[in-house]
Amino acid sequence: MFLEHKYTTDELVKNCKAGERKSHELLYKQFASKMLGVCMRYATDRMEAEDMLQNGFIRVFQKMDDFRGDGSFEGWMRRIMVHSSIEYYRKHHKLLKVVDIEGEGIEQSVNPIAIANLDAKDLMTLIQQLSPGYRMVFNLYAIEGYSHREIGEIMGISEGASKSQLSRARTILKEQITQAGGKRYEHAG
Repeated sequence: MFLEHKYTTDELVKNCKAGERKSHELLYKQFASKMLGVCMRYATDRMEAEDMLQNGFIRVFQKMDDFRGDGSFEGWMRRIMVHSSIEYYRKHHKLLKVVDIEGEGIEQSVNPIAIANLDAKDLMTLIQQLSPGYRMVFNLYAIEGYSHREIGEIMGISEGASKSQLSRARTILKEQITQAGGKRYEHAG
């Protein structure tokens, strides 16, 4: 029985740069599920996320020579997936105009019981229900760690618009968490 050698990520990257097709496949298998999770945050459904994933991997393999080893390969790939997902979304959907609202608004706190009754899957579902503009800004800021300036550059909006979209997304999520958590609490009792 033939046992396949377990390659490190560094070995796979080196072999991909050398044009070894099998390494492309192994790298894809190693990161596909994790990167699909990234794409799901920007997609309207799983099928669209899978398309985003394919486009993202095409770009990763095209830009493989650009990876210099500064930082983790996974982090580099994640950034490509995020940019590729947003580009895909722009191409296939009409993004709503993002409006810069004066001030950031008042954010209310969330009932701790409501939060305790939600799991990560429920929270991801609530995030996916946000409108596209709110969802993208929220994901880029809260999950990917981009600054408002960077989000503005990526999405073609002002820094202030990014801040107001994040504030509005948080407000909507807090309302949804309170409602969803409260409903679960009622059913559990």
